[in-house]
Amino acid sequence: MIRKNPSGHLPVIDESAYIDKTAIICGKVIIKENVFVGPYAVIRADEVDANGEMEPIVIGANSNIQDGVVIHSKSGAAVTIGEYTSIAHRSIVHGPCEVGNRVFIGFNSVLFNCHIGDGAVVRHNSVIDGCDLPPEFYVPSTTRINQQSDLTHIPRSMPPSSPRTWLTPISIWSKGTRRSPTSSDPFLYYQRTKRAPRRPFFI
Repeated sequence: MIRKNPSGHLPVIDESAYIDKTAIICGKVIIKENVFVGPYAVIRADEVDANGEMEPIVIGANSNIQDGVVIHSKSGAAVTIGEYTSIAHRSIVHGPCEVGNRVFIGFNSVLFNCHIGDGAVVRHNSVIDGCDLPPEFYVPSTTRINQQSDLTHIPRSMPPSSPRTWLTPISIWSKGTRRSPTSSDPFLYYQRTKRAPRRPFFI
């Protein structure tokens, strides 16, 4: 469902993006080309700051917003999701927040008031609150990171026992249309490979 916010802003959605009919996109939201927004996701830019202004929520090209994800912002602050980034099922991204390019955010994770560097991996059920992560940083599952956290005590790369699986885009939907894929899981439209592609998703 595409709707205005109380300030009258309507989302701006590239025609090549796929928005599931059960998703809610509200207000000052910019969705760029080839983005997938899954069932029951909510992307809502409807709060203003003390001056009655708000920054947009921007979803970068070729990114993947999966089932049940919530993206919102406090007091009109900006939220930016980079390109080729995957936000997995039921995660929450609450602004102010910036997520870089080629980032993976695992199931049920929470991001608030943070910056996630390019190529970072935040595994499932983790919380990043008020702390910036450098590029290529790896956060194990169920980790909580806040302003008091010492990032030197957290592994900086994927453990050898958990090799990264790359997913190379094939074709999610017909170019220039919003025709629904034949499956609700966008990852079925990617081929697995051991060699990193130029423009990867990873899980």
